[in-house]
Amino acid sequence: MSDIEPTEDLSQILRHRREKLEEVVKRGMQPFAYNYSATSSTIAAIEGFEAAEAGGTLDEEGYSEPVQIGGRLVGWRDMGRSVFAHVEDGQGRIQLYFRNSVVGESSFEALSVLDVSDWIGAEGRMFRTRTGEVTIQVEGWILLTKSLRPLPFGKVETDAQTGERTVYGGFQDQEARYRQRYADLAVHPDVREVFRTRAKVITELRRFLDAEGFLEVETPVLQPLYGGASARPFVTHHHSLDQRMYLRIADELYLKRLVVGGFERVYEIAKDFRNEGLSRVHNPEFTMLEWYQAFSDYEDQMDLVERMLVHVLDSVVGERVIRYGDDEIPVTMPFRRIGLVSALSEAIG
Repeated sequence: MSDIEPTEDLSQILRHRREKLEEVVKRGMQPFAYNYSATSSTIAAIEGFEAAEAGGTLDEEGYSEPVQIGGRLVGWRDMGRSVFAHVEDGQGRIQLYFRNSVVGESSFEALSVLDVSDWIGAEGRMFRTRTGEVTIQVEGWILLTKSLRPLPFGKVETDAQTGERTVYGGFQDQEARYRQRYADLAVHPDVREVFRTRAKVITELRRFLDAEGFLEVETPVLQPLYGGASARPFVTHHHSLDQRMYLRIADELYLKRLVVGGFERVYEIAKDFRNEGLSRVHNPEFTMLEWYQAFSDYEDQMDLVERMLVHVLDSVVGERVIRYGDDEIPVTMPFRRIGLVSALSEAIG
């Protein structure tokens, strides 16, 4: 693997990677594999090794049974007759150890075609290094995808005591990160975790409302009349009907019609659109949860929201604490209930 990328400009990097693609083809390797079966994720492999270690089922030399993983190369250290690398998949990362005498001369030489950002598959037995890191001693590897453009990985340092990772350099420009979210996700595992947490929250909201007897429905996105909120809509034209249509700004009116039609508890988690300001915290396209319940009043709805929030915290976070920046907000039932005017008077003194 080349170690000159950090000081090269983009055109040089792209040229070198194209040259390596040609080398891959000359070696008879497939640069873009269409199928690969990993037997384990990185996290599952590490957990499996630690369980075997705790259970005393490793062999006499401290090796596990073989595992087969796939992932993106995110780190590389060439030691001459051996190489240490890190690969990352959708679950986590793991260290690989390539040794000339284990993988074979030709396979070891072929490592020269690899770059950070390439995808590879690796198979081997696991062990723990002298520094305590769970590692796969690679017995065989395969190129899965040759990356022709570099990803903006920074230099990562890990605290040996706390395990906390600090990234220096890399993809830090906030505007670029929002515009190129795919690159942001690729190099920042913490951002991927936000996406996973959001998905879990939506899943638990659905689970809670379903258990409360609510029916999830879908209402029209294109509407002849918009309503349910005071906002400027996006406007389009339906050619077959020769009619002006609007992207919905809220789900309210159609959900209320369903209640009129006999559905006593309905909800929808859907995209809504408002043709208004744009900022980091305000997007014209957003996801909204809206529900309606017959035979209930605002006291019932306060009870419902309280139980819903606690359910999501218990299921997703595992504790009844909301962390925002350096603040920790404990969530205890029942919630304090005060009037709007009283709350404003208290806030402004």
